[in-house]
Amino acid sequence: MYQRFPGGAAQSPEPTSANVQQPVPQSIQRAVKVMYVGLAASLIGIAVGLTTLSSARSAILKAHPAYTAAQLNSAEHFVIGELIAGGLIGAALWLWMAQSCRAGKGWARVVSTVFFGIDTLSVIVGAAAVQGGGLSRIFGILVWVIGLIAIILLWQRSSSEYFRAPRYQ
Repeated sequence: MYQRFPGGAAQSPEPTSANVQQPVPQSIQRAVKVMYVGLAASLIGIAVGLTTLSSARSAILKAHPAYTAAQLNSAEHFVIGELIAGGLIGAALWLWMAQSCRAGKGWARVVSTVFFGIDTLSVIVGAAAVQGGGLSRIFGILVWVIGLIAIILLWQRSSSEYFRAPRYQ
């Protein structure tokens, strides 16, 4: 048998303002929902990209007219692998950033912004490129808009206060 600490209370201590976690503000909740939409869009983007493979094959053949049938097939398989891997990595990043931002980790907001900057460059380069299907470009812009909405929500004042609040676990 164990004895209680002399003078110790049998009840748990009252919560103080220092160890009570701040509720997740609505701007963060909305940003997380938007990020989940981005995750779904990344997965749908794989299917969209696969529907435009014929234009990718034509673009490869146009850029490399001397390719043999085997080289053309290899290049097309590489494009398919790149498309699937990119979509899955994108979906995983959306999930990671959504969970990290919801947890109030300040670095996640900065990393999300960096990812958005990289996607912005990707959309600009993709728009300037001659090759690639129009549907893929439009879908890329749609995913970019989803990211823009998430970033705007993450940088609102209520979000900033949430990220600055101390975390106790």
